[in-house]
Amino acid sequence: MRTNVRAMTAASPNSPTDIADILAFYASAGVDEALEDAPVNRFAEAAPRPVERAPALVAPPPEEKAPERPAAPPGLDASKVPDAPPARSSVAAVPDEAQAALARQLATTATTLEELRQHMAAFDGCNLKATAKNLVFADGNPDAEVMLVGEAPGRDEDIEGLPFVGRSGRLLDRMLAAIGLDRTSVYIANVIPWRPPGNRTPTPHETEICRPFIERQIELVNPKVLVNLGGPSAKTLLNTSEGILRLRGNWRVHTTASGIAIPAMPTLHPAYLLRTPAHKKLAWRDFLEVKAKLRALS
Repeated sequence: MRTNVRAMTAASPNSPTDIADILAFYASAGVDEALEDAPVNRFAEAAPRPVERAPALVAPPPEEKAPERPAAPPGLDASKVPDAPPARSSVAAVPDEAQAALARQLATTATTLEELRQHMAAFDGCNLKATAKNLVFADGNPDAEVMLVGEAPGRDEDIEGLPFVGRSGRLLDRMLAAIGLDRTSVYIANVIPWRPPGNRTPTPHETEICRPFIERQIELVNPKVLVNLGGPSAKTLLNTSEGILRLRGNWRVHTTASGIAIPAMPTLHPAYLLRTPAHKKLAWRDFLEVKAKLRALS
């Protein structure tokens, strides 16, 4: 601990006994270093400081330019791209509502998975694309009865351009094998197709920008069963705020834009299971429910 020893003694009696008592008190309190050499009287009234006035003239703010219409990706009629909203006083650090509207328009006009992939590859409205190496669109069989959706790609997925190829992906493969499935009999995607920098959690704005793409992807695949891997996937696609430990193991419904109701099973993300292996038994029960549901729907 450090203190201004001379400052404190300057306002105290100067007898050797008083000074010795003060120093003993400091030593017992853990004070072992002085901050200043010159004494400072903290009780003296400070002289008022002159008030500095701001300059009389302030430079006017820069003139705002009218927003431009977002560029349409190749193959899409530019007239269908929504107009940008009125200019705002501050510059947004995340994509604006015009880009969100464009994402919805692109997702709606995609009639095949390949067309959707092309639209997403050309889409520049999500800031995550600028730092990602690859678009992580999907893996597996697009005609599968089971579709699994995670949150976002990690480092390995970003490098290879495929979802769930790292440690969590290998665990997912073992979980699928335990109920008689593999990547040729399931379809795998993520809510966010671009890796967030440093594997950080995607922001709500980034999730909303990408939501139309994953919802259209589910609609085009039209699986019999949807498996939500982790809380973010479940909350986004099932429109709920409940935590994954409360959601898991209970059948929910994901309704597509065309009104198709798909049974959905929220379960724990493989990455979470790697950190908390004691909960693997819970995920095992969830996957058994998926197996039973597929048997019932066949």
